[in-house]
Amino acid sequence: MPMPDRLSPERIADLDAFLVELNHASAAEILPLFRADHGLEDKGGAKGFDPVTLADKNAEAAIRRLIAARFPDHGVIGEEYGPDRPDAEFVWVIDPVDGTRAFIAGLPVWTTLIGLRYQGLPVLGSIGQPFLREIFIGHHGGSRLIWPGGETPLKVRACPDLKQALIATTEPLLFDETEAPVWSALRAATRLARLGCDAYAYAMVAMGRIDAVVETGLKSWDIEAARAVLAGAGGGIFDWTGAPIGDDGGQMLIVGDPALRAPMADILRPAARP
Repeated sequence: MPMPDRLSPERIADLDAFLVELNHASAAEILPLFRADHGLEDKGGAKGFDPVTLADKNAEAAIRRLIAARFPDHGVIGEEYGPDRPDAEFVWVIDPVDGTRAFIAGLPVWTTLIGLRYQGLPVLGSIGQPFLREIFIGHHGGSRLIWPGGETPLKVRACPDLKQALIATTEPLLFDETEAPVWSALRAATRLARLGCDAYAYAMVAMGRIDAVVETGLKSWDIEAARAVLAGAGGGIFDWTGAPIGDDGGQMLIVGDPALRAPMADILRPAARP
């Protein structure tokens, strides 16, 4: 992941500290509503049941307030409240509760995703799971886990053999009639598949516990945070052809070991979309 020349290590350190602050602020809004009455609504649409809670709305609002107070010239793109100056030099991309279905089921695999673009490039990101008191955070200089035990560097694990890979997806029913067969083929070609972890699975790739994640129908806020975290841990995010993923989401392939990129893309490519 390239780093613009004008973004100094000192500036990255300052923004990194602010990103930790954003995680704490969002956690303060979310945790009182987890496993409680969270004001569930259904956004509906093409996804069918598409839930949103007060936790989603309150957390994004809190994050936006802090950004506006500290960096009034920065832009924001958020799932709940839309874009605000998306063409600014710095743009924060927010999914306050990724995995709302897990959230309403009381399962601690939902996450808060916050990414930062600078001049259009992903330069910083975090995957936070406040119930477990974890923040997976990263940039071009490296990624780390902040947890009650301190700080631990994040590094993807070696897995050059597809037959030994542990892969994940959120829900196979999200794949359409052209995508489902290639997912089935990929699952058959690998050692083990886990379901239902949402973006927490991305963090597990960065941590070296899962080898790859395959998803479809993603938006920019679903991927932006993970781009920096995975890059800092030695992994990568691609589309189903194996090309670097764009800013807008769509079909996604996360891999830890770079050797998995080509054989996984070979299986997924017949269902890839432009």
